[in-house]
Amino acid sequence: MSEKNSGEKGDILLEMRDIVIDGYSDDRWHEIIKGVDITLRRGEILGLIGESGAGKSTLGLAAMGYARAGCRITSGSIIFDGMDLMKKSAAEKRALRGTRIAYVAQSAAASFNPAHQLIEQTVEATVRRGIKPEAEARADARKLYRDLQLPNPDTIGERYPHQVSGGQLQRVMTAMAMSARPDLIIFDEPTTALDVTTQVEVLASMRRIVEQFNTAAIYITHDLAVVAQMADFIKVLRYGVTIEDAETRKMLSSPEKEYTRSLWSVRSIDKKEERSDDIILKVDHIDASYTGSAKVLHDVSIEVPRGSTVAIVGESGSGKSTAARAITGLLPPSSGQILFNGKALPPTLKGRSVDQLQKIQMIYQMADTAMNPRHTVRDIIGRPLEFYLGLHGRARDDRLMELVEMIELNESFIDRYPGELSGGQKQRICIARALAADPELIICDEVTSALDQIVQKGILELLLRLQREFNLTYIFITHDIATVKAISDQIVVMFQGRVVEQGMKSEILSPPFPEYTELLLSSVPEMDPDWLTGLLKARAEGARATN
Repeated sequence: MSEKNSGEKGDILLEMRDIVIDGYSDDRWHEIIKGVDITLRRGEILGLIGESGAGKSTLGLAAMGYARAGCRITSGSIIFDGMDLMKKSAAEKRALRGTRIAYVAQSAAASFNPAHQLIEQTVEATVRRGIKPEAEARADARKLYRDLQLPNPDTIGERYPHQVSGGQLQRVMTAMAMSARPDLIIFDEPTTALDVTTQVEVLASMRRIVEQFNTAAIYITHDLAVVAQMADFIKVLRYGVTIEDAETRKMLSSPEKEYTRSLWSVRSIDKKEERSDDIILKVDHIDASYTGSAKVLHDVSIEVPRGSTVAIVGESGSGKSTAARAITGLLPPSSGQILFNGKALPPTLKGRSVDQLQKIQMIYQMADTAMNPRHTVRDIIGRPLEFYLGLHGRARDDRLMELVEMIELNESFIDRYPGELSGGQKQRICIARALAADPELIICDEVTSALDQIVQKGILELLLRLQREFNLTYIFITHDIATVKAISDQIVVMFQGRVVEQGMKSEILSPPFPEYTELLLSSVPEMDPDWLTGLLKARAEGARATN
């Protein structure tokens, strides 16, 4: 066993004591982490949960001795394997990151260099630090790709970041973090972009890595069912303060604090489905492919009734987001057509009129890459108000404030930059930007995936209220079956670029299920620490029986 993994299972690896972190906003410094402690042993996983903006990611980064731009660690101690990171130089801390301490970011798309192949970036730290020769590192990377259930694991590393789906990119980033077999991994919402079937395999792979290599992990998430499968202990944060921490089973069965109980008791919305024959959008037998690649969409037909919500579900790479790109004109279909309000839309974005562009808006999956980091919230939301509605001056600012309040933010966010926002706050700004155009149809591509369950519920309720008030139509692309149940009228199931099932929600979610729909529904995590183990065991037994 290598020196860096020589500690015994159960030895204390990380001790953070009385950590205070300041953030800069509104022209002043203020505390965002207020005296938080963490003790983590080798082989343990600590789950950090709480609302968006609670300080989860900020605290996770501090475990590396790092503070993002606009933040500073002002007091406390961070002892990693006997070393005081607060006393280490910047160079010494950089030497630990990527080798002994690894980080899996929430948004993989913002973390890759678009000019380099995936496998080059996966092995870069391992090779540069002399941990493994390049040939061995590449072979190990391909093994990790296979363990993480990536398609074509022997060749997918030769692709560039834009040539894989968001969920696939997230798994490559996980492989990158694991490649050096670090002592500590900080997982920051690592399964946010994954469909439920892929998530099962990735969670299982992460647990195996922790167990096999005696690695410790901090798992940051807003998904309570996921943290139930991963964590040995759970710490609940709110406004930078520890509300409660306990062993996972105890926390799930008998949380002590009212706030924790409120997280546990969040219930899904249950929208009553509505039928309509007034079709606002018709996708009519379209095929589509990216330049130089095989066909991605095969004879896809979808009808979207006005004022309704159609959810498109399926595994990562099934064609959900590609269908959305075809509808918006970002990827012209190679055959078939798309009709909006009964009229064929020009296939390309460039060929569409301003009015056509205004009527169909899209909220993207990766909020980090959907906003210009040099623009303030005022600029980001204000631009569509000017471009589509011709609002300027006081009228523009008044409408901008209305939109910000609708997404549950306030005036203090107006002059912030994206880098000063949490993941959930960024996504809410993207929602406000889409609403600013006053559209008829909004395509929502995983818009709640970065939000904690309390904020997620508020956003879904907001979208439903707006739908009722303005007769808005939504296409909801998601891997979250709970969201599908909460907001949809109709469901479209996609697999390998084809529509395999579609119909009213009550029909699709009622047994008996086709095999693929059954797989999706059975992969939704439950608030039971034994759920993942039981599911994997049942599937293994089923596979043996089949063979």
